[in-house]
Amino acid sequence: MAADIGDFEDPTAEVLAEAAAAFGLLASAARLHIMWALAQGECDVTHLADRVGGALPAVSQHLAKLKLAGLVRSRREGRRQIYFVDDPDVVTVVRSMVGQLAARADAPSARVRELRGTGG
Repeated sequence: MAADIGDFEDPTAEVLAEAAAAFGLLASAARLHIMWALAQGECDVTHLADRVGGALPAVSQHLAKLKLAGLVRSRREGRRQIYFVDDPDVVTVVRSMVGQLAARADAPSARVRELRGTGG
């Protein structure tokens, strides 16, 4: 049963502004790709840049913004900084949104294969 809209208290203006800022950061395809990669597991900036196909300085700048917003954290491991998403709710949001859109994008081709009887 769906919850009645009256069952939830409206968030404060400050909370809404903070959420909008976080979503604003994720409105960049490059930063969203970085978040997707980090949602799969921790990584240093060199491997992360290779994984997302970005230049090292650009990925570093994106990570600095994400870190400042509290979306990612880092720890030192020897001479390397290891980045990770520490908040399971952020991981859930990123995986859910990107995963749902990826599945939706794959659905038409899967449906065509099904209709053709080729299965996959």
